[in-house]
Amino acid sequence: MDVVLPVPVLVVEDEEIIQLRLRKILLDLGYANDVLLFAKNVKEALNIIQQQPISLALIDLGLPDGHGTEIIEKIRLLDSNTLILVISAWSTQESLFGAIKAGATGYVLKERDDAEVLISIRSILRGGAPIDPFIAREILKQIAISETEQPVEVGSPVNDADQSILTSREKEILGLVAQGLSNREIAEKLFVSRYTVESHIKHIYRKLAVTKRTKAVSAARSLGIL
Repeated sequence: MDVVLPVPVLVVEDEEIIQLRLRKILLDLGYANDVLLFAKNVKEALNIIQQQPISLALIDLGLPDGHGTEIIEKIRLLDSNTLILVISAWSTQESLFGAIKAGATGYVLKERDDAEVLISIRSILRGGAPIDPFIAREILKQIAISETEQPVEVGSPVNDADQSILTSREKEILGLVAQGLSNREIAEKLFVSRYTVESHIKHIYRKLAVTKRTKAVSAARSLGIL
């Protein structure tokens, strides 16, 4: 490679076969075994980053004892310059936004072949911010759909067919609203950005033809949604 390889590298992954796969990719990039540090859970990862600064981190999100965003936030708190690439099986918009909000530099899916993962690492080493194409396409689709949706006039009636109008995520968020959680608290609980929560709540308002949180909860209960 024509870039200086940042060391040491922390790999957080609980599956041994994936650890071996990532080790091989890093060795192919020019890394030496003695600069590669491996952790299989949140506890081990936090112990490592407390003992020494990390220059590059490859982090899985779903770990046996917690969530990878906890590690990302801790690394970012200790060093704002650390390069952090999420390599996860989770392909949702919420997972991406949660990781980016925590401080990840890029996001790639585990299902990609070795060459694609290597390209993502190479991109991040060169100052890029790689986002898995599948997730990027899904986000673009959702943006396109939201742009073409017709707004519901405030005050317009909601009929029986509208009882299933909310998505499962919107119902989940509305349920947390009903519990009295703030947008920030909901975002933290669901590992998403506050912007994502606010966007969902706006959609809920429009679909239920309301303008306030209390009215949204009341309308949902009257429709049997909550």
